[in-house]
Amino acid sequence: MILIVDSGSTKCDWIAVDKNGNQVLEKMRTKGLNPQILTEKKLKKTIKKNKDLKENRHIVTHVFFYGAGCGTARGKELVGGVLREVFDNAEITVEEDTMAAVYSTINSDDEAAVVCILGTGSNCSYYDGKQLRQDVVSLGYIIMDDASGNYFGRQLIRDYYFNQMPEGIKVAFASKYNLDADYIKYNIYKQPNPNAYLATFAEFMFLNKDSEYARELIKKGIRVFAKNMIMQYKEELKTVPVHFAGSIAFFSQNEIKEVAKEMGFTVGNFERRPIEGLVAYHVKSLKNNPLNA
Repeated sequence: MILIVDSGSTKCDWIAVDKNGNQVLEKMRTKGLNPQILTEKKLKKTIKKNKDLKENRHIVTHVFFYGAGCGTARGKELVGGVLREVFDNAEITVEEDTMAAVYSTINSDDEAAVVCILGTGSNCSYYDGKQLRQDVVSLGYIIMDDASGNYFGRQLIRDYYFNQMPEGIKVAFASKYNLDADYIKYNIYKQPNPNAYLATFAEFMFLNKDSEYARELIKKGIRVFAKNMIMQYKEELKTVPVHFAGSIAFFSQNEIKEVAKEMGFTVGNFERRPIEGLVAYHVKSLKNNPLNA
């Protein structure tokens, strides 16, 4: 059994296939497995908490893991070590989540493109058809992650507390979330995964996209992300498209296209859940060079 895994900071999707690419278990979901946020103990506990993964762990032959926080040697080593311990008969491959975005959005294996992730976190890289290149090293949600779910959650909370929301929007926001100051600070400073907590507020924007406030908030975030990340690849943008993966990108397609027109880059594909594209990519690879043939 082969596991194909796409992990963000909030959630982690697992699909099990056989060597011919046939799905053998229902798609599984665990909490996100970001090694920059979780300890080794919590990573193991999260995986083993899933009954199907725990029961089938000894018959897994290969794990293709793509995850947020795996762009550094330390992150890859931590996740790789945990996976090798849990799936003790499997060959383990760990890549950063950007490669999942690449494989799930490009039109062909050798297509060059700028590929962006806009989910709980955000990132942007250039793929030349063979190798990935990042011109900006991500420093995580506190300093970077523009236009991500946690970025927009933070902006919404700030606008609420600084009285920058229109009154009707403010009332709707307060009715949907617990905005008690102590409760917010507890979740941000005392609980694990504060970035995932902040990202839960982002849904509000998309539920209120008929308002000018929400549309402008989205476009402002996209402009910041494009300026700081996408425009790092000015020369490449002359000839390649910009693909997007992640829920924030998927639900912001119109705003992204507007900003792209303003800033002069070409929008390519959108993929809400990279795991679907990952499965197609690996099934094709398995059929060309099946494992355990």
